[in-house]
Amino acid sequence: MKVSKTLLLIIIGTLLLAFFIFDFQQYLTLEALKSQQAAIEAFRMINPRFTIIIYGLVYIAVTGLSLPGATVLTLAGGAVFGLFWGTVIVSFASSIGATLAFLAARFLFRDTVKSRFGERWQEIDEGVNREGAFYLFTLRLIPLFPFFIINLAMGLTALKTRTFYWVSQIGMLAGTIVYVNAGTQLAKIDSLSGILSPVLLGSFILLGLFPLLAQKIVQVLKNRKIYDQWLKPQRFDNNVIVIGAGSGGLVAAYIAATVKAKVTLIEKNKMGGDCLNTGCVPSKALIRSARWLAQLKRSQEFGIKQAQAEFDFAEVMNRVQSVIKTIEPHDSIERYTQLGVDIVSGEAKIISPWEVQVSTDAGIKTLTTRSIIIAAGATPFLPSIPGIDSIDPLTSDTIWSLRELPKRLLVLGGGPIGCELAQCFARLGSKVTIVEQAAKLLGREDLEVSQAVMVGFEQEGIDLRLGHTAKEFILENTEKRLITDHQGSLVSIAFDQVLIAVGRVANVKGYGMEALDIILSPKKTIAINAFQETNYPNIYACGDVAGPYQFTHVAAHQAWYASVNALFGQFKRFRTDYSVIPWATFTDPEVARVGLNEVQAKEQGVAYEVSTYHIGELDRAIADGEAHGFVKVLTLPGKDKILGVTIVGEDAGNLIAEFVLAMKYGIGLNKILGTIHIYPTLAEANKYVAGVWKREHAPQGLLHCLERFHSWRRG
Repeated sequence: MKVSKTLLLIIIGTLLLAFFIFDFQQYLTLEALKSQQAAIEAFRMINPRFTIIIYGLVYIAVTGLSLPGATVLTLAGGAVFGLFWGTVIVSFASSIGATLAFLAARFLFRDTVKSRFGERWQEIDEGVNREGAFYLFTLRLIPLFPFFIINLAMGLTALKTRTFYWVSQIGMLAGTIVYVNAGTQLAKIDSLSGILSPVLLGSFILLGLFPLLAQKIVQVLKNRKIYDQWLKPQRFDNNVIVIGAGSGGLVAAYIAATVKAKVTLIEKNKMGGDCLNTGCVPSKALIRSARWLAQLKRSQEFGIKQAQAEFDFAEVMNRVQSVIKTIEPHDSIERYTQLGVDIVSGEAKIISPWEVQVSTDAGIKTLTTRSIIIAAGATPFLPSIPGIDSIDPLTSDTIWSLRELPKRLLVLGGGPIGCELAQCFARLGSKVTIVEQAAKLLGREDLEVSQAVMVGFEQEGIDLRLGHTAKEFILENTEKRLITDHQGSLVSIAFDQVLIAVGRVANVKGYGMEALDIILSPKKTIAINAFQETNYPNIYACGDVAGPYQFTHVAAHQAWYASVNALFGQFKRFRTDYSVIPWATFTDPEVARVGLNEVQAKEQGVAYEVSTYHIGELDRAIADGEAHGFVKVLTLPGKDKILGVTIVGEDAGNLIAEFVLAMKYGIGLNKILGTIHIYPTLAEANKYVAGVWKREHAPQGLLHCLERFHSWRRG
């Protein structure tokens, strides 16, 4: 703890001890006030300004230190200064004291609490930033809640100090007036509890609930206003219409059909969306073929003197399509029709909050629905680099049409998609160059994670051009070149084909969003709230079109919430849970992560400890010839609670599942260590990293005593 915090704690602790040791509380009772009222009044008559200063400072000290007696002081304000001036003085003194308590709690404890609860506390902060003033106002109006607890609790949040002050002053004003007015009739008061009658207390509660009720009324009126220009149908063809048959749309439609809702799913291209046709499935099929070739080259490591393979790149790409065809029935029209979903192959256009126009080969028809779920996905982003149109760039959508292996492949972008495909083509025989603007690949990962991947890439002959910014594509004597800026110098890189892998953009045009003025986020995705709702409460969005994560499994996760809220939101709404989101990059070495890494923990100010187990020490990894990589776990200081896990190495995407489950259900490293893991498996690495944590937190004093005990037993 910093010296300044320690000093403040000592000062506060000393003042609190002095208050109770010297029994200053005896002066802050109703009986003491009554007995001294005449003396106090006489002193005020002689020293009016000094009395106000002393009274105000005492009140600020009592509220700032959260001491008992504020109620008696408020009565004293009415008794000594009258209703008007008593209210003014108490109002400012109580607000200043409350703000000092608020600031003290923030200074002393906010960082600790924020570190302890990490992302969950960040969610609380976001909620406070949105609606904290409303909740604080309500709490201030209702005297059932101890104000000193409110002061301290709010200090732990991100609520702005000036907001806390003015909301507190306004919110406490009604109660202040009641108590100050009671103080003007001090002789008639027999007990503090008698000041608030049940009727008056009920009035305060109703007053306290008013801002929340007003907020709900405003929201209802706002919702009605957004629908004013539209004519709502009397009857509906559907309970929900889903636009887009990718992973999000398929899950949303499936959920609706499962609960016997009438659901129509509209898709203008192929069922299965990007994941099946141009994303996850084809890339993993290509990775498998490329990985087999890479392993073949390592034959001598496994005691095989020589092994070679002949292959045709076109046949490898045909196999990719064959894998897609094999999986297609899982996402097919036939399967979802059997599940109870009406499938329409056509182009959707939202023409009102309850109507979707569909253009098909048979013509145009309009469907009505109570709710709409947009799951339109995303497309590869093509940056506006001069000359890009002249070189016919490839993207993760179009690369699957290749049937001739590029001799020189330039990959622009060092994220997961660029890295996976770059390694595949390098293993298939292309001379691959990766151009990345940042100083490392996989920019979201910790440095040692990126380094592990970069070392592997360089060993396979991939040319890494880090810190290079693409400036222009040119044709020089029929040869394609990229001009980059590297540390102020222009660098020219020749290539035959270029793969653009610098991110994906949400599909937000072409299906009627513009006409309805559906709001977009700053990242140009559809803006949604915690329930997947757009600015139209009956229109939802999920998957890549909404963000914030562009993963197939997250799209499916969001789809559950979108579908359930669309169908049952009038009874119960569910907030989308992003607390545990895993992902993997299927390079070699493979990278998988869930929760925080060190980069994020430092950015968020979360305190953590690191436990690392090197997979090179694992028996099964040695036997498999995959003795590289590590398991890295971030935990709360001194605790086994898992904040995040990164795994680098063979089969990392599968190994991470144990930690995903552990984080989801609050299972710590002690319980993972106490769980039997089959020998010899790669999964033992998860147990061994828990063992690393345990050794670092072994009770050294107890172990020393045990050592002496065993020595004594030996005689």
